[in-house]
Amino acid sequence: MNDKIQHKLALLPDQPGCYLMKDRQGTIIYVGKAKILKNRVRSYFTGSHDGKTQRLVGEIENFEYIVTSSDLEALILELNLIKKHDPKYNVMLKDDKTYPFIKLTAERHPRLITTRKVKKDKGKYFGPYPNVGAANETKKLLDRLYPLRQCNTLPDRVCLYYHMGQCLAPCVKEVPNDTYKEMKEEITRFLNGGYKDIKKELQVKMEEAAEKLEFERAKEYRDQIQHIEATMEKQKMTQTDFTDRDVFGYAVEKGWMCVQVFFVRQGKLIERDVSMFPIYNEPSEEFLTFLGTFYTKSNHFKPKEIYLPEHVEMDLVEQLLEVKTFQPRRGQKKQLVDLATKNAKIALGEKFALIERDEDRTIKAVENLGKAMNIYTPFRIESFDNSNIQGADPVSALVVFIDGKPAKKEYRKYKIKTVKGPDDYESMREVVRRRYTRVLKENLPLPDLIIIDGGKGQIEAAREIIEDELGLDIPIAGLAKDDKHNTAELLYGNPLETVPLGRRSQEFYLLQRIQDEVHRFAITFHRQVRGKTAFQSVLDDIAGIGPKRKKQLLKHFGSLKKMKDATQEQLVEAGVPKNVAEELFAKLQE
Repeated sequence: MNDKIQHKLALLPDQPGCYLMKDRQGTIIYVGKAKILKNRVRSYFTGSHDGKTQRLVGEIENFEYIVTSSDLEALILELNLIKKHDPKYNVMLKDDKTYPFIKLTAERHPRLITTRKVKKDKGKYFGPYPNVGAANETKKLLDRLYPLRQCNTLPDRVCLYYHMGQCLAPCVKEVPNDTYKEMKEEITRFLNGGYKDIKKELQVKMEEAAEKLEFERAKEYRDQIQHIEATMEKQKMTQTDFTDRDVFGYAVEKGWMCVQVFFVRQGKLIERDVSMFPIYNEPSEEFLTFLGTFYTKSNHFKPKEIYLPEHVEMDLVEQLLEVKTFQPRRGQKKQLVDLATKNAKIALGEKFALIERDEDRTIKAVENLGKAMNIYTPFRIESFDNSNIQGADPVSALVVFIDGKPAKKEYRKYKIKTVKGPDDYESMREVVRRRYTRVLKENLPLPDLIIIDGGKGQIEAAREIIEDELGLDIPIAGLAKDDKHNTAELLYGNPLETVPLGRRSQEFYLLQRIQDEVHRFAITFHRQVRGKTAFQSVLDDIAGIGPKRKKQLLKHFGSLKKMKDATQEQLVEAGVPKNVAEELFAKLQE
């Protein structure tokens, strides 16, 4: 803990608010809220913590705080700050799933469609359906029961849906508004939980048709009843009413939280959502933050009711989300919350081995790499590689690994502009200069470690630009390969030395992944560039030979080789003016 942090800790107020943790580059890496700022922020720098919280604290070089007037205000501010800064340790906030709705359009000839976007267009929306298959299945059922039009634009003739009895054919027939009104009311009633009443009505109609010996009509009603039973009654009813509600349960173990959400729609448990993430605050506080982002950032549909486990501030949730909130104490509703919590515990136990394995391969490998090199933990690693064929179409590529994982949105491609011929060192100087000049100019995050795919020459070329020209203090290392083109050793220091790494260690495997990834990215880009230039030929450099004449020459001679063997007279005979033929002949002989 540095002196600046120690001094700030002594000045913390005992009021609610938000705190923003920053790393050595001033980047906000974590945002949290507290009922009492003094107690919460100090707790990070005192006592013992689990491994991942220690990693967070190890990165903190400074912090800021904002005092609020209430816990609700602190929660709202926290959500806004997270949305604005997207800190890397607030990982559970990156869920952007959306769920489908069934929409009854407000057109003159209405349609039923499935959509993920809710618009203010006078249409009626039903859902959401967490499972897109359930939405499509329900729509198919309604298409069988209510023959609204299926097409986006009205055709000039009837289609197959009309002959199947699933369309009223408004394209060729006039459909009264009263017919549409009646169908829309029944569809609305059906999707609002009234399908049981509709099923009873169909049962009565089937029996009446059978009594009148209208067996074909009775069979249609029977099929419709069977479709309702197959689609809408697959699951056991979990509630006696038809209120849409979300049921939450969560479990915590070894600094990780798992949240399970049960979606109850029309009285049935139709789907669940599972979220798992590391936590750095009190579980109840982290759950509140998750709950806020679940509905605000992730665009989840707000139901009429929310069920929560104990130890959650229900009033705070109700004020934040403006939804009726309950903490059931007994009965079927309590059992549902307990079931969500039980599932969260099971899921956390099943996934924990995978979580630990992933940490060993990523963040722990990064920490061990920093220790082996005796440098600050390289949370952000940037790696360069050049690619060309005997100097032709030279390119370079940059890949970025953050916390041991590839950050593909930050990959960059470079066409070498100033270097002529196969000069790998100059190419490295150019691309490193271009990269970090821009980083400084645009105030982008600097890497904790630069890895060059190459040996001593490439490393020294990069070091000249980084240290001597730009005056930056960033560790630069190189990855050398063996005779089989596999990662052999990591070179670092001044003078360069081999960093002792176990060949079966996770940090060595991490370096292999970085080297393979930057090589793949560079080679792929080089092939793209080479593919574009492969279609160019010597004919493109001759004045007087455009696309039309080039096509004429290639058609006449068949190939560039035969053209090269031709005389000036033969070139003229192919339809080329004499002065152009002379220049072309000289160029071909070169």
